[in-house]
Amino acid sequence: MATPLQSPLHSVRFPSEGDAYRAARNELLHREILLRKNIEEVAALRRKLPVGGAVPEDYIFEEDLRNLVDGSAARQVRMSELFEPGKDILMMYSFMYGPEMATPCPLCTSILDGLDGQAPHISQRVNFAVVAKSPLERIRAFSRERGWRNLRLLSSGANTYNRSYQGETAAGDQIPSLNVFVRQDGRIHHFYNTELLFAPNEPGQDGRHVDLIWPLWNMFDFSPVGRGEKWRPMLAYRSRELTGTAQTIGPTAESSRDS
Repeated sequence: MATPLQSPLHSVRFPSEGDAYRAARNELLHREILLRKNIEEVAALRRKLPVGGAVPEDYIFEEDLRNLVDGSAARQVRMSELFEPGKDILMMYSFMYGPEMATPCPLCTSILDGLDGQAPHISQRVNFAVVAKSPLERIRAFSRERGWRNLRLLSSGANTYNRSYQGETAAGDQIPSLNVFVRQDGRIHHFYNTELLFAPNEPGQDGRHVDLIWPLWNMFDFSPVGRGEKWRPMLAYRSRELTGTAQTIGPTAESSRDS
């Protein structure tokens, strides 16, 4: 007799599947439903957060302008100017690429590779920008190598935004994070930071604070191999074609697993 977690929830079946598979899949399906409910409940609680503290200053960033005639075009832009008319939400991803780092963080790069394609969709409802501490010239050069076309890229090299909003440590080490700001009554307030990074975690889980915006791990979670214990995304990969010739996959030849 099937247990409550093994009881069928639909009549769909796949070729040659056995009873043992279906019983295990039914149990998993029940738990996936619980997970979906939990995700929705947490998202609802997140939306109900009161606005946080007012931003202490109207930070001035240097912005990369996507100008096809002059690829070096840039401008200074205030945080308040990142809010487009009719959009009172600003989401900012802190990209781990400090001035002392030889290469950008491969993990952040993996996230931004995915968000570059989603940026036109995101911007339909909210404002979205990516900020890094490196000089704009370095950020621009790397973005061109990756083929990013849609990300709004900012340098915080001349302000204290990273330190104030947990994008770097007191020692200057860079931290990946997502911050959300709200414009209300003419002022900008902090609303949310992916603080899960700073909370206690079970062994092997890492922070997982930005997993929800990171397609890579979510894809692996669907597979039998899972995330693995040691594998990390890299800036470039080596692959073998059918001829047996090694081939570099990725815009850059150098890679690192440091985060």
